[in-house]
Amino acid sequence: MKRGKKYQEAIKKIDRTKVYTVDEAVALVKELAFAKFPETVEVSVKLNLKKSQSVRDTVVLPNQFSAQKKILVFAKGDKAKEAEEAGAAYVGDNDLIEKIRGGWLDFDIAVATPDMMKDVGRLGPILGRRGLMPNPKTHTVTNDIKEALAELNKGRTEFRSDKTGVVHLAVGKVNMDAAQIAENTRVTIDEIVRKRPSDSKGDFVVSVALSSTMGPGVHVDVKDLLAVASN
Repeated sequence: MKRGKKYQEAIKKIDRTKVYTVDEAVALVKELAFAKFPETVEVSVKLNLKKSQSVRDTVVLPNQFSAQKKILVFAKGDKAKEAEEAGAAYVGDNDLIEKIRGGWLDFDIAVATPDMMKDVGRLGPILGRRGLMPNPKTHTVTNDIKEALAELNKGRTEFRSDKTGVVHLAVGKVNMDAAQIAENTRVTIDEIVRKRPSDSKGDFVVSVALSSTMGPGVHVDVKDLLAVASN
Protein backbone atom coordinates (compact mmCIF):
# COMPACT_ATOMS: atom_id res chain seq x y z
CA MET A 1 0.00 0.00 0.00
CA LYS A 2 1.38 3.38 -1.01
CA ARG A 3 1.74 5.80 1.89
CA GLY A 4 1.34 9.57 1.75
CA LYS A 5 4.10 12.15 1.98
CA LYS A 6 3.43 12.99 5.63
CA TYR A 7 3.62 9.31 6.59
CA GLN A 8 6.90 8.93 4.71
CA GLU A 9 8.30 11.99 6.51
CA ALA A 10 7.19 10.60 9.86
CA ILE A 11 8.75 7.18 9.35
CA LYS A 12 12.14 8.76 8.60
CA LYS A 13 12.25 10.02 12.19
CA ILE A 14 12.15 6.48 13.60
CA ASP A 15 15.48 4.77 14.23
CA ARG A 16 14.81 1.24 12.95
CA THR A 17 18.05 -0.02 14.52
CA LYS A 18 16.77 0.45 18.09
CA VAL A 19 13.83 -0.31 20.32
CA TYR A 20 12.47 2.46 22.50
CA THR A 21 11.45 2.57 26.13
CA VAL A 22 7.70 3.06 26.53
CA ASP A 23 8.23 6.70 27.51
CA GLU A 24 10.41 7.35 24.46
CA ALA A 25 7.94 5.53 22.20
CA VAL A 26 4.97 7.55 23.45
CA ALA A 27 6.85 10.82 22.98
CA LEU A 28 7.79 9.81 19.44
CA VAL A 29 4.24 8.70 18.54
CA LYS A 30 2.92 12.07 19.74
CA GLU A 31 5.59 13.89 17.73
CA LEU A 32 4.87 11.89 14.56
CA ALA A 33 1.07 12.39 14.59
CA PHE A 34 0.10 14.59 11.67
CA ALA A 35 -3.68 14.36 11.26
CA LYS A 36 -5.91 17.38 11.88
CA PHE A 37 -7.89 15.41 14.51
CA PRO A 38 -6.65 13.95 17.83
CA GLU A 39 -5.41 10.58 16.65
CA THR A 40 -5.95 7.48 18.80
CA VAL A 41 -2.83 5.80 20.18
CA GLU A 42 -2.94 2.00 19.85
CA VAL A 43 -0.70 -0.67 21.32
CA SER A 44 -0.14 -3.87 19.33
CA VAL A 45 1.16 -6.81 21.34
CA LYS A 46 2.41 -9.92 19.53
CA LEU A 47 2.08 -12.98 21.77
CA ASN A 48 3.65 -16.42 21.65
CA LEU A 49 0.46 -18.49 21.38
CA LYS A 50 -0.33 -21.90 19.97
CA LYS A 51 -3.20 -22.12 17.48
CA SER A 52 -5.39 -23.59 20.22
CA GLN A 53 -4.62 -20.76 22.64
CA SER A 54 -6.10 -17.30 22.96
CA VAL A 55 -6.06 -14.42 25.39
CA ARG A 56 -9.23 -12.56 26.28
CA ASP A 57 -10.24 -10.37 29.21
CA THR A 58 -10.95 -6.78 30.12
CA VAL A 59 -8.92 -3.92 31.55
CA VAL A 60 -9.79 -0.64 33.25
CA LEU A 61 -7.33 1.98 32.03
CA PRO A 62 -6.37 4.53 34.72
CA ASN A 63 -6.57 7.47 32.32
CA GLN A 64 -9.78 7.70 30.32
CA PHE A 65 -10.08 9.23 26.86
CA SER A 66 -13.36 8.01 25.34
CA ALA A 67 -16.93 9.20 25.69
CA GLN A 68 -19.29 7.39 28.04
CA LYS A 69 -20.83 4.38 26.33
CA LYS A 70 -24.49 3.39 26.09
CA ILE A 71 -24.93 0.24 28.19
CA LEU A 72 -27.86 -2.13 27.65
CA VAL A 73 -28.79 -4.62 30.38
CA PHE A 74 -30.85 -7.77 29.89
CA ALA A 75 -32.46 -8.38 33.28
CA LYS A 76 -35.77 -8.96 35.07
CA GLY A 77 -37.33 -7.94 38.37
CA ASP A 78 -34.99 -6.64 41.07
CA LYS A 79 -31.96 -6.92 38.79
CA ALA A 80 -33.68 -4.75 36.20
CA LYS A 81 -34.34 -2.15 38.89
CA GLU A 82 -30.69 -2.40 39.99
CA ALA A 83 -29.59 -1.75 36.39
CA GLU A 84 -31.82 1.30 36.09
CA GLU A 85 -30.52 2.73 39.36
CA ALA A 86 -26.93 2.06 38.24
CA GLY A 87 -27.45 4.19 35.14
CA ALA A 88 -27.95 1.70 32.31
CA ALA A 89 -29.13 3.37 29.12
CA TYR A 90 -31.56 0.53 28.33
CA VAL A 91 -33.00 -2.20 30.55
CA GLY A 92 -35.37 -5.02 29.60
CA ASP A 93 -35.74 -8.69 28.77
CA ASN A 94 -37.79 -10.18 25.93
CA ASP A 95 -38.85 -6.72 24.74
CA LEU A 96 -35.22 -5.77 24.07
CA ILE A 97 -34.47 -9.16 22.51
CA GLU A 98 -37.28 -8.68 20.00
CA LYS A 99 -36.24 -5.09 19.33
CA ILE A 100 -32.69 -6.22 18.53
CA ARG A 101 -33.98 -9.05 16.32
CA GLY A 102 -35.83 -6.33 14.42
CA GLY A 103 -32.56 -4.54 13.65
CA TRP A 104 -32.16 -2.05 16.52
CA LEU A 105 -28.57 -1.77 17.78
CA ASP A 106 -28.30 1.69 19.34
CA PHE A 107 -25.98 0.67 22.21
CA ASP A 108 -22.27 0.08 22.77
CA ILE A 109 -22.13 -2.66 25.44
CA ALA A 110 -24.56 -5.40 26.46
CA VAL A 111 -24.70 -6.90 29.94
CA ALA A 112 -26.93 -9.79 31.06
CA THR A 113 -27.78 -11.66 34.21
CA PRO A 114 -27.05 -15.41 33.95
CA ASP A 115 -30.74 -16.34 33.94
CA MET A 116 -31.24 -14.24 30.79
CA MET A 117 -28.53 -15.90 28.71
CA LYS A 118 -30.71 -18.76 27.44
CA ASP A 119 -32.90 -16.19 25.67
CA VAL A 120 -30.12 -13.73 24.87
CA GLY A 121 -28.20 -16.59 23.25
CA ARG A 122 -30.70 -16.51 20.38
CA LEU A 123 -29.15 -13.19 19.41
CA GLY A 124 -25.79 -14.84 18.77
CA PRO A 125 -25.77 -14.28 14.98
CA ILE A 126 -26.56 -10.58 15.51
CA LEU A 127 -24.54 -9.67 18.60
CA GLY A 128 -21.69 -12.14 18.15
CA ARG A 129 -20.28 -10.77 14.92
CA ARG A 130 -20.45 -7.24 16.30
CA GLY A 131 -18.62 -8.16 19.50
CA LEU A 132 -21.65 -7.28 21.62
CA MET A 133 -22.61 -10.68 23.04
CA PRO A 134 -22.44 -10.74 26.87
CA ASN A 135 -19.73 -13.11 28.07
CA PRO A 136 -18.56 -14.22 31.54
CA LYS A 137 -14.93 -13.78 30.43
CA THR A 138 -15.50 -10.06 29.92
CA HIS A 139 -17.53 -9.72 33.13
CA THR A 140 -20.69 -8.85 31.16
CA VAL A 141 -22.65 -11.89 32.34
CA THR A 142 -23.13 -11.32 36.05
CA ASN A 143 -25.60 -10.96 38.88
CA ASP A 144 -23.62 -8.03 40.27
CA ILE A 145 -25.09 -5.50 37.85
CA LYS A 146 -24.19 -2.46 39.93
CA GLU A 147 -20.49 -3.39 40.07
CA ALA A 148 -20.40 -4.33 36.39
CA LEU A 149 -21.86 -0.98 35.31
CA ALA A 150 -19.55 0.92 37.64
CA GLU A 151 -16.53 -0.77 36.02
CA LEU A 152 -17.83 -0.26 32.49
CA ASN A 153 -18.50 3.41 33.17
CA LYS A 154 -14.93 3.76 34.40
CA GLY A 155 -13.89 2.56 30.97
CA ARG A 156 -13.53 -1.20 31.32
CA THR A 157 -12.45 -2.33 27.86
CA GLU A 158 -12.21 -5.77 26.33
CA PHE A 159 -9.01 -7.06 24.75
CA ARG A 160 -8.54 -10.29 22.83
CA SER A 161 -5.88 -11.88 20.66
CA ASP A 162 -6.67 -12.22 16.98
CA LYS A 163 -5.96 -15.24 14.76
CA THR A 164 -2.30 -14.19 14.45
CA GLY A 165 -1.80 -13.92 18.21
CA VAL A 166 -1.81 -10.12 18.31
CA VAL A 167 -3.74 -7.98 20.78
CA HIS A 168 -4.68 -4.49 19.55
CA LEU A 169 -6.00 -1.96 22.06
CA ALA A 170 -6.46 1.80 22.11
CA VAL A 171 -4.54 3.31 25.05
CA GLY A 172 -5.03 7.03 24.55
CA LYS A 173 -5.21 10.07 22.30
CA VAL A 174 -2.19 12.00 21.04
CA ASN A 175 -3.43 15.16 22.79
CA MET A 176 -3.19 13.43 26.19
CA ASP A 177 -0.26 13.84 28.53
CA ALA A 178 2.53 11.44 27.55
CA ALA A 179 2.76 10.04 31.08
CA GLN A 180 -0.94 9.09 30.98
CA ILE A 181 -0.56 7.20 27.70
CA ALA A 182 2.53 5.43 29.02
CA GLU A 183 0.69 4.42 32.20
CA ASN A 184 -2.25 3.06 30.19
CA THR A 185 0.19 1.07 28.06
CA ARG A 186 1.91 -0.47 31.08
CA VAL A 187 -1.41 -1.40 32.71
CA THR A 188 -2.54 -3.02 29.44
CA ILE A 189 0.62 -5.10 29.14
CA ASP A 190 0.39 -6.11 32.79
CA GLU A 191 -3.19 -7.35 32.32
CA ILE A 192 -2.32 -9.24 29.13
CA VAL A 193 0.57 -10.99 30.89
CA ARG A 194 -1.77 -11.98 33.73
CA LYS A 195 -3.84 -13.92 31.17
CA ARG A 196 -0.91 -15.99 29.97
CA PRO A 197 -2.15 -19.57 29.33
CA SER A 198 -0.90 -22.00 31.97
CA ASP A 199 0.69 -24.25 29.34
CA SER A 200 2.47 -21.40 27.52
CA LYS A 201 6.22 -21.91 27.18
CA GLY A 202 9.07 -19.52 26.38
CA ASP A 203 8.80 -15.76 26.13
CA PHE A 204 5.12 -14.85 26.16
CA VAL A 205 5.34 -11.29 24.81
CA VAL A 206 7.18 -11.37 21.50
CA SER A 207 6.97 -7.72 20.50
CA VAL A 208 5.17 -4.48 21.34
CA ALA A 209 4.55 -1.47 19.11
CA LEU A 210 2.80 1.84 19.61
CA SER A 211 1.25 3.85 16.79
CA SER A 212 -1.25 6.61 16.19
CA THR A 213 -4.24 6.29 13.85
CA MET A 214 -2.37 7.62 10.83
CA GLY A 215 1.25 7.21 11.92
CA PRO A 216 3.87 4.45 11.69
CA GLY A 217 4.52 1.92 14.43
CA VAL A 218 7.27 2.48 17.02
CA HIS A 219 8.78 -0.67 18.54
CA VAL A 220 8.95 -0.75 22.33
CA ASP A 221 11.65 -2.50 24.36
CA VAL A 222 9.75 -5.51 25.70
CA LYS A 223 12.17 -6.16 28.59
CA ASP A 224 11.96 -2.55 29.76
CA LEU A 225 8.17 -2.53 29.47
CA LEU A 226 7.70 -5.80 31.32
CA ALA A 227 10.11 -4.77 34.07
CA VAL A 228 8.23 -1.52 34.69
CA ALA A 229 4.77 -3.05 34.31
CA SER A 230 5.48 -5.77 36.87
CA ASN A 231 6.58 -3.29 39.54
